[in-house]
Amino acid sequence: MSERIDYKTIAPGAVKAMGGVYGYVAQCDLPKRLVDLVYLRVSLINGCAYCIDSHSRDLLRGGLSAEALALVPVWREAGALFDERERTAFAWAETVTRVAATDVPDADYAAAAGVFGEKELVDLTVAIGLMNLMNRMAISFRKTPEALRYLAP
Repeated sequence: MSERIDYKTIAPGAVKAMGGVYGYVAQCDLPKRLVDLVYLRVSLINGCAYCIDSHSRDLLRGGLSAEALALVPVWREAGALFDERERTAFAWAETVTRVAATDVPDADYAAAAGVFGEKELVDLTVAIGLMNLMNRMAISFRKTPEALRYLAP
């Protein structure tokens, strides 16, 4: 897979704006592990190799076990590996990412609002939206995953 466009070079203002949103999410009150798990789950749904690689590495560096990492795609079957807030964040990330199919039903909102405060839910939704945008950029322009840069022959 070869990169189509180096969008960081072509549109640095857009990348800076995305970085501003990333910085906002990083400083909000949501735990880093929860945000990184959501970034990974959204990237798995969208099939973004670059972001899956990046967020998997971040989570492993942050202390997530390889076993938990392997079960993110099937988090509903992962039992106690993920706490209630993480499971709720996964469910919210799935319904928001698949908005065209789900229309984000009231029951999904009620479940998320029952676990997260209003500001947390807005911040979580911003994180989900940001990752969807970043996935679309990386997929569209074939951003090369770091694993391919170091491990490919």
